[in-house]
Amino acid sequence: MADVLREIVRRKRTEVAAAQRLTPMAVLHERIAELGRPRNFFQAVVDHGNKKTTRVIAEVKRKSPSAGIIRHDFDPVAIARGYHANGAAAISCLTDEEGFGGRLEYIHAIRDAVPLPVLRKDFIIDPYQVWESRAAGADAILLIAECLTEAEIVDLQILAVELGMTVLVEVHDIENLYRVHPHIGFPHAGYSLLGINNRNLRTMKSDLTHCMRMAETLDDTTIVVAESGIATNADLQRLQAHGINIALVGESLCRQPDPGEALHALLHGENGERPARSRPPLPNHPLRDLHRVERRTLAQLVAGDEETHAATLGLARIHPDSSHQRLVTTTRQSRLGKLIPRGIVHHSHAGR
Repeated sequence: MADVLREIVRRKRTEVAAAQRLTPMAVLHERIAELGRPRNFFQAVVDHGNKKTTRVIAEVKRKSPSAGIIRHDFDPVAIARGYHANGAAAISCLTDEEGFGGRLEYIHAIRDAVPLPVLRKDFIIDPYQVWESRAAGADAILLIAECLTEAEIVDLQILAVELGMTVLVEVHDIENLYRVHPHIGFPHAGYSLLGINNRNLRTMKSDLTHCMRMAETLDDTTIVVAESGIATNADLQRLQAHGINIALVGESLCRQPDPGEALHALLHGENGERPARSRPPLPNHPLRDLHRVERRTLAQLVAGDEETHAATLGLARIHPDSSHQRLVTTTRQSRLGKLIPRGIVHHSHAGR
């Protein structure tokens, strides 16, 4: 785990403990019981039939640790309305206060203003935060693989799905992609998305080609979400050419005078027209022919390292294997089942 993430996780544990004292779990249960069913975030962003359209998860973002203040006149509801009017498929709402200037209350405010599903984007490390997210009106949550163990990811996914929420599992490096990919779609298909963050949290630099290289290792990119480093319609076209049709975009939109108009330009080009699609070659890309791959480490291959290196692992495409999607023990399932009060669990997934 990068030092910046380690420090954030330490801070989050303190924040969660304080939140539990202020708002006990019983209060969250009562709030959730009064809410309707979550909006279908997964369905809003995944289009199995149209490979020529990118669905954008547009983010309301005031600041970030790497960029500082992004928008001084920050009005999350006005920004969300602009996004909705200009073609956003869903909204991402940052709720981390210290690093990103977010607030949990923004979720309900945005949801009351627009009919789009809303993702809570935060550093979720504890089951309490999953309950808290749903109580705040979130339709989906973000789980960052670099912050969590494999078992924690699975447990949090189960709880989120039981509460009817979609889960966006985010990875940056190939090791974490390989670690979490078998659990995408667990415990039920249609509730999980796989996010690939182009920002290196160690250097804080973004590289759009990173997610393209990662996508080359996947058999199915339908549920892949590209994150960070996306600013133009040409960027979306490059992602489409590599099978990625969902993008989460925030900073480049919120920096503009009118984020809604900026989203329109992102989706349709500056003149409202889509440029011709092309598939530019990736720099230093060793994945041209998966049938003739030198024996290098998987991490080197995705990083584009051409140096000869003795290794014990060749490259294989990652594909779902139902036998690997059952990591959760009966004991863990039983324990989580007991946590969920009657009247809150959504056992039927009809309409997803």
